[in-house]
Amino acid sequence: MVTPTQLNLGFENIEEIQETPKPELSNGRANKLAPQDRAFHDWYRFVLSFPPHLVQDTIGKFGLNKNSVVLDPFCGTGTTLIEAKLAGMKAIGLEGNPFPHFASSVKTSWDLDADLLFSQARKIAEETLGILKAQGIDDNFPFEKEHKNLKSLSPEAEKLILTNSISPLPLHKSLVLFECLKKHEQEPYYRHALLALGNALVFKISNLHFGPEVGVRTPKIDVPVVSNWLVEIDKMANDLRQVTGKTFPETNVHLADARSLEALEPDSVDAVITSPPYPNEKDYTRTTRLESVLLGFINSKEELRELKKRLVRSNTRGIYKGDDDDQWVSEFPEIQRIANEIEKRRIELGKDSGFERLYPRATKLYFGGMAKHLADLRKVLRPGAQLAYVVGDQASYLRVMIRTGQILGDIAQKLGYELTGIDLFRTRIATATKEQLREEVVILKWKG
Repeated sequence: MVTPTQLNLGFENIEEIQETPKPELSNGRANKLAPQDRAFHDWYRFVLSFPPHLVQDTIGKFGLNKNSVVLDPFCGTGTTLIEAKLAGMKAIGLEGNPFPHFASSVKTSWDLDADLLFSQARKIAEETLGILKAQGIDDNFPFEKEHKNLKSLSPEAEKLILTNSISPLPLHKSLVLFECLKKHEQEPYYRHALLALGNALVFKISNLHFGPEVGVRTPKIDVPVVSNWLVEIDKMANDLRQVTGKTFPETNVHLADARSLEALEPDSVDAVITSPPYPNEKDYTRTTRLESVLLGFINSKEELRELKKRLVRSNTRGIYKGDDDDQWVSEFPEIQRIANEIEKRRIELGKDSGFERLYPRATKLYFGGMAKHLADLRKVLRPGAQLAYVVGDQASYLRVMIRTGQILGDIAQKLGYELTGIDLFRTRIATATKEQLREEVVILKWKG
């Protein structure tokens, strides 16, 4: 079978490609970005994003074609959208977090002139370097002396990011570059240039590191900013050149809550390929907090709160007083059993923090939110639509096992879906217990 990437990036000997067997992926490589899948995907990507090859395989398994419409209601940084677009299919994404929503929109915008992006970025770089030089700062050489009057974030914005996420001098240089970029806000290349800065911030300029959680490593006193940004620009320009002159269907990305699909047309979707959050204690907004704050996508605690309210309640830091999604699963015995077991374990262990007291409620709100999503989704699915949900088992709440895939499958069946399979994608080691946890693809079909 020809993969979506091969289908659209100029491969000519289709028969030869068809005869080449696809290598089996080891468990350790199953969730990695393969070198041949790098284009567009690594413009900006969650560290724990699900991989393009999984979407490619699902497209083939579902027998989708260029007339199919694919939806990712938890689109994150756009993995499904890119692969659907490469395969010649119309794709729709929903994302409640503004910076990943922005990233997905840019990563699926391929009609920009690559040479324009390349040349204009160099002019912006020259302007930025000139300003820094006038301040006595050489961006290409290590920190040599103390600098005064450095730009910084407002006290309110500073409180929104992890302490020491970025050192003062790299922050100053990044803000100078951002100010120069902002002068070009109405230009067609602006959004791509801004995303390039977001990616450089996270992976090259900041002090962030990513394990299972986002954290801060030993601070880097100084690091080149402009040249690291230009590396990202060049990567984008080279990828855009691959698709110059080719025609692709449109991709629409909505800043929206996956539990409410008013933005979508009824009976319009042939397939869903997605990876929603899992029930755990990961605050997914922390992963994107630095770039969201520094580049102006989140400016206050109020804006952060409104962002979190658009997300399925998958952790205790995103629970609010008026949340009532748990009513959707009040009659699911397994969910109630898990919540009761978590509470019993909490009492036995003497765990009494505010967050730990919320573990049972977080579990019920998570599955309730997913039930609400699946219920609302029915109106936009065409009869026979196929769905793939990549989810993982969890034991984050006081080591009580939550079989996420099995429970979602049960919820879906109660809502009228057919559960056609739960396929093992890979296993992973639980951080707290060192147990092997299953990551699975729940396969559903909408009977209509």
